[in-house]
Amino acid sequence: MKLLFDENVSPALVEWLSDLFPDSKHVHECGLGGADDTSIWRYARDGDFALVSKDADFAEKAVREPNSPKFIWLRMGNCTALETEELLRRNAILIQHFYQNPSEVFLVLGNLYRK
Repeated sequence: MKLLFDENVSPALVEWLSDLFPDSKHVHECGLGGADDTSIWRYARDGDFALVSKDADFAEKAVREPNSPKFIWLRMGNCTALETEELLRRNAILIQHFYQNPSEVFLVLGNLYRK
């Protein structure tokens, strides 16, 4: 299972989560730093990645477009990389089931209205 982390997610997560999500990458590693959403979307789809982002545009795209990559929408607002790591670790089994289920398009994690 591979995750592709968007620009709005810390690149440190690739290393920090390598025990759970080996072969994951950050868009910067793929030469996609500053790339448009369509390029990132295609890279995720063609590489069989689940795209991880805070960008709501990807959620809409996942529903509209056929042959979409898996999309994990982080609804956390401003948070630290450690908080993001904790969220992904806490939901690792859910993410794995989502990744393996061909009928699921996107997964929402987090709570935008944290205290």
